[in-house]
Amino acid sequence: MSGKLKNIGIVTGLTAVSRVLGLVRDQLSAAVFGTSALNSAFITAFSLPNLFRRFLGEGSLTAAFVPTLQEELHENQQAGAFRLLSQVTSWLAVVTGGLVLFGMILFSQSRLLGGHDDKWYLAADLTVLLFPYLAFVCLAAAFSATLNVLHRFTEPALSPIWLNLAMIVSLGGAGLHWAETDLGRMYWLCGGVLAGGFLQMAVPAAVLVRLGWRPRADLTLSPRVREIALLMAPGLFGTAIYQINIYVSRLLAFSINDSAAAVLFYANRLTELPIGVFAIAVATVVYPLLARHAAEKNIPAMAEDYRKGLRLILLINVPAGAGLALLAEPMIRVLFERGAFTAADTAMMTPLLALFAFGMPFFSITSLSTRAFYAVKDTATPVKLAAVSFVINLGLSLMLMRTLGAAGLVIASIVAIVVQTVLLQRLLTRRMPEMAFGPLWGGVGKILIAVLGMAVVVAGGWRFVLTQPIGFWRDALALGGLIPLGIAAYGSALWLLKIEGREELVAIWRRLKGKRS
Repeated sequence: MSGKLKNIGIVTGLTAVSRVLGLVRDQLSAAVFGTSALNSAFITAFSLPNLFRRFLGEGSLTAAFVPTLQEELHENQQAGAFRLLSQVTSWLAVVTGGLVLFGMILFSQSRLLGGHDDKWYLAADLTVLLFPYLAFVCLAAAFSATLNVLHRFTEPALSPIWLNLAMIVSLGGAGLHWAETDLGRMYWLCGGVLAGGFLQMAVPAAVLVRLGWRPRADLTLSPRVREIALLMAPGLFGTAIYQINIYVSRLLAFSINDSAAAVLFYANRLTELPIGVFAIAVATVVYPLLARHAAEKNIPAMAEDYRKGLRLILLINVPAGAGLALLAEPMIRVLFERGAFTAADTAMMTPLLALFAFGMPFFSITSLSTRAFYAVKDTATPVKLAAVSFVINLGLSLMLMRTLGAAGLVIASIVAIVVQTVLLQRLLTRRMPEMAFGPLWGGVGKILIAVLGMAVVVAGGWRFVLTQPIGFWRDALALGGLIPLGIAAYGSALWLLKIEGREELVAIWRRLKGKRS
C-alpha cells in the first residue's frame, strides 16, 4: 500500500498545484471579463474542442488504451509497448488533424450567419481559434496514459499545469499590457490555450523519448490497434453522451442570458477543485492497478484496491462538499468579487455552488466505478448508463430551466449523476460480487456523523461572523479561521469514531508535506 499512497500523494500534490493555478486563471478571467457575453462565448467555444478531446483523448482512448497497453507490456516488454504507442499516436494524429480542419472550416462558415455584435457569432469565431487545441491534447492523453502504465505519474500530473500557466501568462501578461480591448485580450487568451496544449503534448513525449521511445509514423492496423478501436467504439458513444450533455448544458445556459454560462462555469470549477485534486488523483493511480489485477484474473485484489479507492474518495469529498455548500457566499466573494465580477454575480453564483457541492461525492464515485468497468474491458455498460443519465439530464434541464433558470440546470445534472452512480455500482456488483459496496456502508454512516459534527461547528462560527461588519477582510478572515476549524473538527471525529482509512489520509498528507519541503 505504501507505493500506492506515494503515487496518490504525488498526483494529489501536483493536481492541487494545477487546480490552484486553474483557480488563479479563473479569477483573472473573471476580473477581466466578468460574466459578460464575451466570457460566456469563450466558455461555450472552449467546450467544443474539450468535447472532442474527451471523445478521442482522455475518455474512450485512455479507457481502451491502458488495459491493452498493460497486456502488451506484460507480454512483449517495453519494446512492444512503445511499438503500440507509435501505431496509436500515428492514427490519432491523422484523425484529430482531419477533425481540426473540418471543425475550423465548419465554424468559419457558420459564424457568418450572425452579425458582428451577436454573441453566437463570438462563440463561433472563438471556436475556430480554439479548435487546434484538441489535436495537441488528444496526443498528450496517449503519452500521459503510457507514462502512467510505466508507473511514471509525475509528468502526466504536470500536464494541466502547463495549460494554466500559458493561459495566465497570455492574459495576465501579454493581454493586459498589449491589448486595448476586451476582444483583443480574449484573442491573447485563446493563444495561451494553444500554447498550453502544445506543452501538454510535448513534455510527456520528451519524457518517453528519454525512456527509449523513438517516435515514428506507423499506420499499421495491428491486432492490438484493432482491439483498441473495437473497445473505443462503445466508449466513444458513452463519452460522447457525457460530453454532449455538458455541451448542451452550456448552450442552454448561454441561451438563458449573457451571464448564465459564465456563472455556471465558475460554480462548477470550484466544485471541481476537491474532485480534481483528490478523487481524480485516486482514480488515476488506482485504474492501472485495477487493469493489472483484471489482466491477472485476480478479482479479490481488484476489489480490495477498488474499495480502498472509494473509501479515500468519500473521506475527502463528503466533508469537502458540505464545507463548500456552507461557505459558498464568502468563498465566492473572496475568490472572484473584483474587477468586472460584481456583487450581483456573487448573488447569482452562490446557490449554484451550493447545489453543485451536493453532487460532489457522486461525481467522484463515478470517476472510479466507471474505470472499474474499463479495467475488465467492459465499455458497453458505462455507455448504456451514460445514455440514461443524458436523457434524465436533458429532460429535466428543459423542464426546470424555464422556472429556475441556471439552478434548474444544476439540479438536473445532480439527479442524473445520482441515478448513474447507483446504477453503475449495482451493475458492477452484479458482474463481480466481490466489488460490492456493502462493506463500506458502516464507514459511510460514520463519515456522515463526522461531517454533521463539522457542519455544526462551521455553521456556528459563520453565524458569529455574520454579526461583524461586512467586507472583504471579514470574509477572508472567516474562511481562514473556519476552514481549519472545520478540518480539525472533522479530523477529531475521524479518530473518535475510528473511521477506517484515516491513517491512509495522514500518510498521504505527510507525503504531500514531504514533497513541499
